[in-house]
Amino acid sequence: MNGYLDMELLRFTTAGSVDDGKSTLIGRLLYDSKSIFEDQMEAVEAASKRVGNAEVNLALLTDGLRAEREQGITIDVAYRYFATPARKFIIADTPGHIEYTRNMVTGASTADLAIILIDARNGIVEQTVRHSYIASLLQIPYVTVCVNKMDLVDFSEEVFNDIKTKYSEIATKLGIKNVEFAAISAKFGDNVVERSENMPWYSGKTLLEVLESTPISHKLGSAAARFPVQWVIRPISDEFHDFRGYAGRVASGVLRVGDKVQVLPSGSASSIKEIFEATESLTEAYAPLSVSVTLNDDIDASRGDMIVPVDGVQPTVSQDVEAMICWLNPRAMQVGGKYIVRHTTTETKAMVKSLVYKVNINTLEHIEGESSLSMNDIGRIVLRTARALVYDSYADNRVTGSLVLIDEATNETVGAAMIIDNA
Repeated sequence: MNGYLDMELLRFTTAGSVDDGKSTLIGRLLYDSKSIFEDQMEAVEAASKRVGNAEVNLALLTDGLRAEREQGITIDVAYRYFATPARKFIIADTPGHIEYTRNMVTGASTADLAIILIDARNGIVEQTVRHSYIASLLQIPYVTVCVNKMDLVDFSEEVFNDIKTKYSEIATKLGIKNVEFAAISAKFGDNVVERSENMPWYSGKTLLEVLESTPISHKLGSAAARFPVQWVIRPISDEFHDFRGYAGRVASGVLRVGDKVQVLPSGSASSIKEIFEATESLTEAYAPLSVSVTLNDDIDASRGDMIVPVDGVQPTVSQDVEAMICWLNPRAMQVGGKYIVRHTTTETKAMVKSLVYKVNINTLEHIEGESSLSMNDIGRIVLRTARALVYDSYADNRVTGSLVLIDEATNETVGAAMIIDNA
């Protein structure tokens, strides 16, 4: 059991245009890797018969909502979990429709790898560019392009190479560096788990080989140490009246007993006296461990403050924040609009000072002079916050470099933003 718990975890997301076969691919991956139970397969077989499919529709393994099954589309983000002897995996199956772009942003925000599906018959379409742009915006470190439905183009090497050449140009334009290509047929399992006999010309990896070999060394443990304070611990009993601890989750990096630190935004300096995980004393704590920390000096710190090392890369402390934002709400974002910002453990009010540009995701052009963003739009904005935020750029730290905007009246999450380094 301990061996399973200690296994590496890879989070990946799937994206593609409508009917590119994302759900079928995941169903095939689960089925061929023997990661589904017999009763699940029986349920899928029965559901396939009910909707008139002569063959078993493996997409039904992931399309969990009734509306998805009835319409044959993916609407919500479907999360699935499976494991092989090499690794554990969490899959985020995201919708292909343009109106569900916001769902892809949600599903891809924590991914280590993005799988982008392309229908071999159609080649690169607008949604391919859209999803690739979002993958680059979210700084997903690895991208695998699966050219699917190769069975419908007679397993043509020429078709595969043509798509590979054209996508490579898009990847270069977007700055996507780590791209692999796989020629597959999700419906029949070619190059998904087992190598295909129908494409002897294909020398690349199967999809499962890609999943098991994708590096995950970019994890937050290698970033600069950041510890947002979630809760200040004060003793109930007079016996421990001198105790003052700070509880939270290590956002990135490593905290060690004896480290010289400062509390931001105030800048008060001290050093780490003790680290506890529940009642266990630790000498160091890695992201994303939840711990409590005590300091050697009695300094003021509260929820929303951040403890960081004195030495090394410092975060930015500012009330002005520039970020790329994906707008998630039917009610448009307006310049001058007021919202609540949630960033790590901080919550404060903010105003949209300006909209620098809106992105035409299909052409990647920047549209200037706009004053609003509609649902699923992506743009570059400048926020002015009531309280100074302590942040890094999203490119350097996904946790301290991201924030969400909340509608004050409805408490709905209306925008997801990735902070830009203006240095």
